[in-house]
Amino acid sequence: MENLFRKVSTLLGIWTLGGWYPCVLIAQERPTCLKLHYDRPAEYFEEALVIGNGTLGAIVYGGTEREVISLNDITLWSGEPEREVTTPDAHKSIPVIRGLLDKEDYRGADREQRKVQGHYSENYQPLGQLTITYPESKITDYGRSLDIGNAIARTSYRKDGYPFTAEYFASAPDSVIVVRLKSESREGISALLSYNSQLPHFITADANGIMAEGYAAYHSYPIYYKEVKNKHLYDPERGIRFRTLIRVLPKDGTVKHYATGELKLEGVHEAVILITNVTSFNGFDRNPVTEGRNYRKLATQRIEKASEKNYRELQEVHVSDYRHFFDRVELDLGRTDPTIATLTTDRQLMQYTDKEQDNPELEALYFQYGRYLLISCSRTPGVPANLQGLWNEQILPPWSCNYTTNINLEENYWAAETTNLSEMHRPLMEFISNLSKTGNVTAKAYYGVDKGWCLGQNSDIWAMTNPVGLNVGSPSWACWTMGGAWLSTHIWERYLFTQDKEFLQQYYPILKGAAEFCMNWLIEKDGVLLTSPGTSPENRFVTPDGYAGATLYGSTADLAMTRECLLDVIRAAEVLKTDKKFREEAERTLSRLSPYRVGKNGNLQEWFHDWQDREPKHRHQSHLFGLYPGRHLSVSATPELAKACARTLEIRGDETTGWSTGWRVNLYARLQDGEGAYRIYRRLLKYVSPDGYEGKDARRGGGTYPNLLDSHSPFQIDGNFGGCAGVAEMLVQSTETSITLLPALPKQWKDGRVKGLCARGGFVIDMEWKDSKVTFLDIFSRKGGKTRICFNGKSVNIRLKEGQSVNL
Repeated sequence: MENLFRKVSTLLGIWTLGGWYPCVLIAQERPTCLKLHYDRPAEYFEEALVIGNGTLGAIVYGGTEREVISLNDITLWSGEPEREVTTPDAHKSIPVIRGLLDKEDYRGADREQRKVQGHYSENYQPLGQLTITYPESKITDYGRSLDIGNAIARTSYRKDGYPFTAEYFASAPDSVIVVRLKSESREGISALLSYNSQLPHFITADANGIMAEGYAAYHSYPIYYKEVKNKHLYDPERGIRFRTLIRVLPKDGTVKHYATGELKLEGVHEAVILITNVTSFNGFDRNPVTEGRNYRKLATQRIEKASEKNYRELQEVHVSDYRHFFDRVELDLGRTDPTIATLTTDRQLMQYTDKEQDNPELEALYFQYGRYLLISCSRTPGVPANLQGLWNEQILPPWSCNYTTNINLEENYWAAETTNLSEMHRPLMEFISNLSKTGNVTAKAYYGVDKGWCLGQNSDIWAMTNPVGLNVGSPSWACWTMGGAWLSTHIWERYLFTQDKEFLQQYYPILKGAAEFCMNWLIEKDGVLLTSPGTSPENRFVTPDGYAGATLYGSTADLAMTRECLLDVIRAAEVLKTDKKFREEAERTLSRLSPYRVGKNGNLQEWFHDWQDREPKHRHQSHLFGLYPGRHLSVSATPELAKACARTLEIRGDETTGWSTGWRVNLYARLQDGEGAYRIYRRLLKYVSPDGYEGKDARRGGGTYPNLLDSHSPFQIDGNFGGCAGVAEMLVQSTETSITLLPALPKQWKDGRVKGLCARGGFVIDMEWKDSKVTFLDIFSRKGGKTRICFNGKSVNIRLKEGQSVNL
């Protein structure tokens, strides 16, 4: 399909203090810049630039005397496969809790819930740091950038008057991180390369490289678990192993190695540094020592193969691979005033916050940055993006840098289908398959449910599914049961966008298993079906006698996720023409679910009773799941409940964490409130200073750091993905039978264009709009099918063959 975007695309450049940087020029010569740029080195992580190939990641600071490159491998975790149930008799407490809830004894129910808790997740671990130390010199004309159009970071400056550049990228085809150093001075480059890791390891160096080998702890505890002082347990014979190889390929000069494991470059005018790493992780259910991959052999093979290519060849194959995904979507929301556009990204973000300046290019850049991050951190089979994508420098990271499944893991993937990155969704699908196996054990041991599978709030690379807490965790976060129901909705979503029946056939048993757990977890009370016990993630209610509790029956969030899961499995069975008896049973269960309730304040009730929240402005809004990411609440189908959702958001307010703000953009978009969605999107882009910064203008809270990573705070990547998905939701919304264009378009984006957004039914949308009206529309069908297109106050029914497109 070739349309107006493809015909007029070209390149231009803009001069900034940091040098030239490219912008993509699309229709009507309106540039959408695809580069983050800065005029000084990063001092803090929240200023550094991140690159990744889906498995290996690097955090680049761009230093002039001491360059630090922090490294990560998405498969490097503490721990071993799940072998035993921590609390085998936990399920015996379920009838006790239900009895206490029947007597409205919420204090007792909370106490008893602690008996239904197992171990915590393991910790995601940093790999190490490569440090490049240069002699002191005079630095001028400094510039640092990340070109997300090509996934290349660059540092440039004049060193004692001579140009010096360093370029960085993470290649998926060659499984290496590539760094090229280049100097135009007569003396060339003098530099010392050293490597270190926080994990147990040893280092050696030879004529052209450094080798590091080590291992992670076989068990660890989260940073917030205060019951033990020693958080990591090490044994040389246990845990994931790793080998890191760093190879220097100079064009000239000399490279010396030392017994300390360091390398010294002298008189080198250009050098390529290759970095690779392989761990012994070989699957969630395999011992990484006795059943692990041959990580040593694989690391050697990868570095040898990459070493056969020159820099241009490495870069070309990297850029081609990356752009195969990234170039599918283009977005133009308007042109930023040149006096603003030429400012560094951090200054633009600060002025956007403080002066409330219009900056449509920054808004579009943030959207595309979310797509860049997903391509960069979600390409490893069975290992999805974690709480920080794959970029973590701490051996005890916040919340273990794990998979938090009561919103955060799911939010990481909201943009995968809508923004044309379905391949990046695959690691999550494979992870869900792993979870269904361990989750079957958890369902029986912790909840006494013999059918299906379930998942608690946290997981890790070992597909842990049990409720966490070790009998001391607060039930408000430790005892949630609906992770399987929520995650399994991604299966049906992926089918709706791809129309891949082979995929649906493969994953249908997993979706069915999640539904079976839900159906067998429900109890009957006063003629309706509801959950007992349940919670609403991380929130608490206040009973009439003043008790702030977490455990209750009939949690709205539980029922919303159950409802969506059942709707999905019913439709999946219909599409596959299978399981008629089960489908009928699911339909009967669905018809008997406890209904939604509207509270006295006009809000959608979060609790079975119309209780107050302990925190009225709480960051979670799990009871609005049916509106988004679910699809069974809407302005058109359930107007009164949609109105109650809007009232709930009004009560919650706008000040919240980064990921929560990203969620609220999507909620307002689903309510077709373009001005509300845009207001929250601007709130998501609120400037937040680095966590370690202690200056007088330090800024804290949820928003966006100078490097455009999401501030929870601290850093969590889910807000980036939620914001990215939110922009797509403002521009295109779809169901199985219809596509609505510009459903939540704010007046600030009255003119614009987008290419490549995806809609349910396997359709791809290219469109332009002016004065909030669609002026050009091209619809492409991947699999063939029919839908109804709603735009400009009218609707058009279309039917397309596979590979066919139509202009309307």
